[in-house]
Amino acid sequence: MNRRRVTVGVAAAGVVAGAAGLGVLAMPAGAGPAPDLPAVSAESLVESVVTAKPAAFGGTVEVANDLGIPALPGMPQLSDGDSKVRMWTDGEGRFRMQLPAGSAERTVVDDGAQVWSWNSEDQTVTKLPHDAEDRRRVDEAGKSSDPVALSREVVSALQEFSEITVDGTARVANRPVYELVLTPKPAERTVLREVRVAVDAELRMPLRVALLTNGTAAPAAQIGFSELNVGPQDAGLFSFTPPAGAEVKEETAAEPTEQDKAKAEEALGQISQQVVGTGWDTVLVAKATPELLTQFEQSGQRPQTDRGPRRAEGDVPQGDIQELIKQLGKPVSGDWGSGTLITSRVGGALIADDGRVALGAVPEQVLVEAIGQVK
Repeated sequence: MNRRRVTVGVAAAGVVAGAAGLGVLAMPAGAGPAPDLPAVSAESLVESVVTAKPAAFGGTVEVANDLGIPALPGMPQLSDGDSKVRMWTDGEGRFRMQLPAGSAERTVVDDGAQVWSWNSEDQTVTKLPHDAEDRRRVDEAGKSSDPVALSREVVSALQEFSEITVDGTARVANRPVYELVLTPKPAERTVLREVRVAVDAELRMPLRVALLTNGTAAPAAQIGFSELNVGPQDAGLFSFTPPAGAEVKEETAAEPTEQDKAKAEEALGQISQQVVGTGWDTVLVAKATPELLTQFEQSGQRPQTDRGPRRAEGDVPQGDIQELIKQLGKPVSGDWGSGTLITSRVGGALIADDGRVALGAVPEQVLVEAIGQVK
């Protein structure tokens, strides 16, 4: 068995998801002089961010990443470079999100009863019940482009392990904000230097979040509003009618059968996961069983042919996991074994040939120590 090739395939999905997850932070530059605002404590701002409630708004979110990874097909918001997302919400669970992808666009609408996903490139619409299990995928996509949800998660996870200060004021989307800064405590081992969250002075909701790394002055990743309209939005934004000629695919929320549940439990049992460390130097580690590696090898993963639209230079071929890893990683070895190391400005992933994987916003040595704890 070609253990290296199989392991790369098993780990790739998690590695890319993790790297993307580390890289969807952002902050558009504010405009105008810093406003003169009343003094506020860091603790008060943290409380505002952690308890921020959904609000009705519409706006444009700008994403600017400099992570050191190649472009991901169809997901410019998770790749190096600049992109925009348009989003609207009624504050009660209904929302609309438009994500440009090259010359195409993805539109997701939750009308409270159904979730619609429109892809202009292939002229397809996917329809999901509001309570479908797959609805979680829509939620995660929304969080990755929503400064409010993203700031809440980041601050909640890191506040215990950070030195927290207020570093003046600024303007975001022409609104006055306080700059909340979380810096790793001295004992934390991470490649990150700080996280900056801009909190609206009036609404006390996060408007932007930026991630900065050691050794550089500019943010490695940033997301935030460049335009913001707070208040009730046009109800028509939260309804969707499939365009003429579009192919509509409908997915159901049927309960899984006992056989489906058994297969899911069996699959989960073939990947052991654990968390090593806490705070900024948390590392997620996992290991696939030999049986799962064998199944992956027998699945016949192959690169795509020239069918379909031509990719832009630097794009990772869709469906070609091995090619993805080759572009992102390099071979490494040590007392822990051998495998592939993938690094970016915001962290890395270590994929061992025997099925072990370690992922975190930490230096290589911390990944090596973590993967050594997986047997």
